[in-house]
Amino acid sequence: MTRFEWDAEKDRLNQRKHGAGFLLARYAFADPRRVIAEDVAHSSEEERFFCIGWVGDGILTVRFTYRGEVIRIIGAGYWRKGKQLYEERNRIHG
Repeated sequence: MTRFEWDAEKDRLNQRKHGAGFLLARYAFADPRRVIAEDVAHSSEEERFFCIGWVGDGILTVRFTYRGEVIRIIGAGYWRKGKQLYEERNRIHG
């Protein structure tokens, strides 16, 4: 079973700013067509990644890192760039 963690205050701020909580963001990892990509812009101190997956009514982008066997969620939102990458990788045309 995959384990997740996050900072509670960052989760609250993320919900206000981007409308997506980290509890919901976990579901992006369950999408069998999810896309995992390296976050090269924010990987200076530790490797960071994006998980882009279908959650609810849209495609959610989750920024995360690995802390041992745990996935630490850093941010999440329904961002256009993530949606474009998901559609390209899954050959979805809308």
